Amino acid sequence: MTAVTQAPPVTAAAPTPAGRRYGVRPGLVVPLLFLAFVAVAALAPKLLGGVDPLAADPLHALTAPGAGHWFGTDHLGRDVLARVVHGAGHSLGIGAAAILFATGAGTLLGVLAGLSPRYLDELLSRLFDVLATFPELLLALLVIAVTGPGTGNVILAIGLAQVPNYARVIRAQTFVVRRSGYVEQAVTFGLRRPVLVLRHVLPNVLGPLPVLATIGMGTAIIATSGLSFLGMGPQPPSPEWGSMLSEARNYLRVAWWTALFPGLAVTLTVISLTLVGRRLQRRFEGRHR
Repeated sequence: MTAVTQAPPVTAAAPTPAGRRYGVRPGLVVPLLFLAFVAVAALAPKLLGGVDPLAADPLHALTAPGAGHWFGTDHLGRDVLARVVHGAGHSLGIGAAAILFATGAGTLLGVLAGLSPRYLDELLSRLFDVLATFPELLLALLVIAVTGPGTGNVILAIGLAQVPNYARVIRAQTFVVRRSGYVEQAVTFGLRRPVLVLRHVLPNVLGPLPVLATIGMGTAIIATSGLSFLGMGPQPPSPEWGSMLSEARNYLRVAWWTALFPGLAVTLTVISLTLVGRRLQRRFEGRHR
């Protein structure tokens, strides 16, 4: 008689967490919630703080955080919480406009380089490489030195500084797409070049843009705050995070809260955007962990 071997017990697989089941890692919940909060502050600041961010109250200047003013007041008696909330619109608005400009210009130049003859492609590629060697903030400062300070010029400066990042990636994607079978077949059928670019090339090279734009948004916010700190962005009394830090540097010894909270707003926003952008990058590259 042959001995009957008992099969090992089957252990039930551990249940998949709800966040992973639906494609959202638990570590992304906090950054996404924070970004949603910042978006509400930028689009509808009165929902989070009804106090006028420009209302001065010299009798309560440099009041420490407390029940009346959760983030304290600055040297003019203005509510820091209200200024941080309303400042989100300036910082995010400038950053988003700069990214929109960089995305559009970078996509146009990248597609142009990828579809151009070799000599023009080499010329544009060397231009992208030269611009990419400059630190973005330094390049933005050079642009503002020519155009002058102001919100519009800050958007232009930050956008131009980020154009090479988008143009180089789109150029590489264009090379891949132009050698694909469906594009070669469309050329064989005699499809006109503008129609070929709009219908087959452009839609298939835009995949990396959400990743680049999300990560670039954090860089744009840092650049916006840095330029505003130097007095080249929105001018006082506009509540912008960088200009708030610039005003607060003279009161760090006696009123640390005037610099802490706008600094935290910049830091946490950039970290959250970076975490979300890295997650999008892993998904785009096929790495789900």
